[in-house]
Amino acid sequence: MLVSIVITIKNEEKSIPGLLDSLLIQEKPFEIIIVDAESTDKTREIVSRYATKHKEIKLFVHSGSRGEGRNFGAKKASGEIIAFTDGGCVADKNWLKEMREKIRKGFDIVAGKTINTGPFKNIIERVKLEYKGYDITYPSCNLVYRKDLFEKIGGFDTRFITAEDIDLNLRAVKAGAKLGYNENAMIYRKTAEDLIAFMKQSFWYGYGRKQFALKHGRLWKQYSFGQIFSTHLTFFGLLRLTFGLLGYLTCTITGEGMRK
Repeated sequence: MLVSIVITIKNEEKSIPGLLDSLLIQEKPFEIIIVDAESTDKTREIVSRYATKHKEIKLFVHSGSRGEGRNFGAKKASGEIIAFTDGGCVADKNWLKEMREKIRKGFDIVAGKTINTGPFKNIIERVKLEYKGYDITYPSCNLVYRKDLFEKIGGFDTRFITAEDIDLNLRAVKAGAKLGYNENAMIYRKTAEDLIAFMKQSFWYGYGRKQFALKHGRLWKQYSFGQIFSTHLTFFGLLRLTFGLLGYLTCTITGEGMRK
């Protein structure tokens, strides 16, 4: 079962070696499709050096949103299974093996366990949303799709700035897909490195959630506001909520194009 690992990157010169090293030791067969959104640092140079030594790595340059980059990478994929992760991540040595085992059990989508690292690792917590009994908020930094399903539902909605993975999961479940979770398929994800990056990240998370609400408004009532506030009762948690709300309100004004 060939797995195509699709990764979108931009200016990841510090983190991309760690990710590639962790992917090259995964259970074969696999290919690694890197879609670079026109990096201005040494990212492409580093990836090119790896690609020279490892035939599994294929580098493409394609600008656009994360969703657009992933869709582009999926079109280049040869595998029947597409695995998504991000440039700032590192995979556990058994990541693909665990994902394959779950796919073989009849699941169309498999989400793994995402472990945050960095100074804000205990602040970033998913606000879950369920649909038809499935948690659809599993992030695309640790997500595997059958390629035929991904193509059937049209891939990622490229209008999203964030929350494009939640939208994808929702549409897949609506189409009848079975979504499984494997806590042994672990990805370590780097969070924001400093306070400014943390506030920007929070803003765009909020913006993406409003984009999602504009497209699927009736689902908004299923959010647990008790969970939202109970997991943010710290200074940095409240700061995250504040900037998330700013992003939400900004999208309310500017994001009308998300409405169907």
